[in-house]
Amino acid sequence: MGKDGGEARRGLKILAADEDQEALAGTEALLRELGHEVTAIAVNVDEAAQAIARDEPDVSIVVVHTDDEHALDLIEEIGEFATGPVIALLPTEDPEFVTRAAERGIFAYAGRPTADAVQGAIEVALRRGDEARELTEQVERLEGGARAPGGDRARQGHPDGAPRDRRARGVRTPARPRARQEQARRRDGPGRRRRASAAPQALRLEATQARD
Repeated sequence: MGKDGGEARRGLKILAADEDQEALAGTEALLRELGHEVTAIAVNVDEAAQAIARDEPDVSIVVVHTDDEHALDLIEEIGEFATGPVIALLPTEDPEFVTRAAERGIFAYAGRPTADAVQGAIEVALRRGDEARELTEQVERLEGGARAPGGDRARQGHPDGAPRDRRARGVRTPARPRARQEQARRRDGPGRRRRASAAPQALRLEATQARD
């Protein structure tokens, strides 16, 4: 069963990224026991980028040991280029690291390397990824409507030019440095969807509550 009471999703293509080549074997075995396909094993940023371009994983898992900065670099790189969500796998609960990792782009984390914890994190990350994708699509539809020839009709009756649905206010896609935006635009093309920042924001809140 999944964390939300539904059926747990199996057979996913998962990218495992770890600074420790030997430890990766254990992570791979755990994921295969859960019924997933480990499509690539990466130990550094370059290998992770190559694996993403080649395999397009459904989920990426970054295993954290002692080198937090290396793990954060992997999370950020994978988050920039992967279409699926990123998860951090920790040896123990670490709210401070989770907060930093959420700022780099993780959608969920497992506080211990057990089958239940990892599968639970996968379910949470996939659900949050779906929610963020829907939010991004809503933003793009709103922006497209405003640019369309009939878009002004959506704002009729509002002297400030605000959209009729005020819930649309404040919905933003995450900002990227200009160089990365251009790189992503060339890579993705016009049909690719960028993820919104709702999931990392929720994760930062969880980490703050755990720390308190």
